[in-house]
Amino acid sequence: MAAREFLPLRIGVLTVSDTRTEVDDKSGALIADTLGRAGHPIVARRIVKDDVEEIRHAFQSWLATESPEVVVVTGGTGITARDVTVEALAPLVSKEIPGFGELFRWLSYEEIGAATIQSRAFAALAGSVLVFALPGSTGAVRLALDRIIVPQLDQRTSPCNFAMLLSRL
Repeated sequence: MAAREFLPLRIGVLTVSDTRTEVDDKSGALIADTLGRAGHPIVARRIVKDDVEEIRHAFQSWLATESPEVVVVTGGTGITARDVTVEALAPLVSKEIPGFGELFRWLSYEEIGAATIQSRAFAALAGSVLVFALPGSTGAVRLALDRIIVPQLDQRTSPCNFAMLLSRL
């Protein structure tokens, strides 16, 4: 079998936070830097407040203008009243990918113990766009990127990966 070649995917990075700015958005920067170094172009990056309409509007405007194949969201996946990323994106989800959240929390348990149950991190399809919603902490972002997202966005990863499936959505 011939080796698969790397296929760069267009990435959007959305930080959800009432307090972060471009200067101190460490998790958004980590996502952009890590996926950029992996060879994926970052076609959009933005910070929005923890507000259902702002989150949804940013995501939908990117679909219309930037055409990302993957959107990685950081922040707003906890359980406080201001954590609304899940609710904002829920109406846009066409297929859930429950294995991502399950695997993320299992891996996270090794690092933070039972506190991992407070995370509502998830992955889903919104039409043909792959969405990952991560906690806002850089530790959680690094874990998700290194152990799940980067390998799954590389079509050379065997036996299978998200990158090789995107063209079939």
